[in-house]
Amino acid sequence: MSPDGAASSRQPGLAGASAPPAALGVTVTIEIPKGSFRKVGSTGRLDFLSPLPCPFNYGSIRERLGLEGDLLDAVVLGPRLPAGSRVDAFACGAVRLQDRGLYDDKLICTTAPLDGAGLARAQRRTLAFFRLYGWAKGLLNVWRGWPGRTGLSGWVSAERAWRCSRPRACLDWDGPPVPF
Repeated sequence: MSPDGAASSRQPGLAGASAPPAALGVTVTIEIPKGSFRKVGSTGRLDFLSPLPCPFNYGSIRERLGLEGDLLDAVVLGPRLPAGSRVDAFACGAVRLQDRGLYDDKLICTTAPLDGAGLARAQRRTLAFFRLYGWAKGLLNVWRGWPGRTGLSGWVSAERAWRCSRPRACLDWDGPPVPF
């Protein structure tokens, strides 16, 4: 990985230009099961009720803090998983959002590693969803009177999102520094 986050030919797991990067093993705690209309934050407090069901299992990596100071978000693709369950998964990439000007990476995970075609499908699907989500969350933030840019910034490697996060163990954490 180059300093700007671009893939280099020396990256472990890259056999050639068309090969997907090596998946990062993580444990995700599910907070919002696939199909849920309730959006809760990492502390369990209701954030909002969505007019559309969540198309993914949404949770976090409890041991890591993201750039915005909240638990590192993670999406687990596949069948519905119960709230509170802990799932061993592979992070194959990350969606980078901005929420009120703060970067908010979301690891995109599967329970089995993806091949190149599977990774391309997951990337298209999650980018499409988070483009719409970012737009809707931006409207909610305007309505709430919360300033700052909110929207999709793009796709980054799981490794880059992981490097931008920091261990929770070394920090005294009682929840995010700003309300979400």
